[in-house]
Amino acid sequence: MKTILITLSTVLLAFVGRAEETKVAVGQLAPAFSIKDSTGKIIDLKELTAKGPVLVRLTCGCLGCDKELPYFQEVHAAYKAKGLISLAIFKEPDTKVESYAKEKKINMLYAVDTKGESWKVFQTKTMPSNFLIEKGGRISAISSGCDTSGLLARGLGDKAAKLVGAEKVDIKSTVDQQKKAK
Repeated sequence: MKTILITLSTVLLAFVGRAEETKVAVGQLAPAFSIKDSTGKIIDLKELTAKGPVLVRLTCGCLGCDKELPYFQEVHAAYKAKGLISLAIFKEPDTKVESYAKEKKINMLYAVDTKGESWKVFQTKTMPSNFLIEKGGRISAISSGCDTSGLLARGLGDKAAKLVGAEKVDIKSTVDQQKKAK
């Protein structure tokens, strides 16, 4: 019995050690990742990061993520012309996301992952989670959790501005002003 426990402990320690070495973290290369968009076209992260920085957002259409969406759409709008590519990956069924995308006028790449495989690849269980990836594939910033105030999106937007060499846009103020105007 002791031999079995020692062997199992050794295997578990070896596995945990390997998981730490490959953990998705700032400064590390982003994991190999591809997904089909709503039209069936393959979106490959390596191809996207060869063109410029990429903001990957693992999200859903819940009330909190819905309130955050305008801030992330503004990040995309503010820096798209300078090369930022934004990819939202939703965990709802295709039909729900299709109508949600039309209703919200989603202005970025998006895909559906009902099984949550994207969360496994990016080693997170948190919804939403955001990964800002530099041109070439190195992770520049990670944020997790819902922030309906817009501060989190503003912080990622500031980092995106730096990556694309653009002047910062105050994402939070821009969206908040748009909301007041409605």
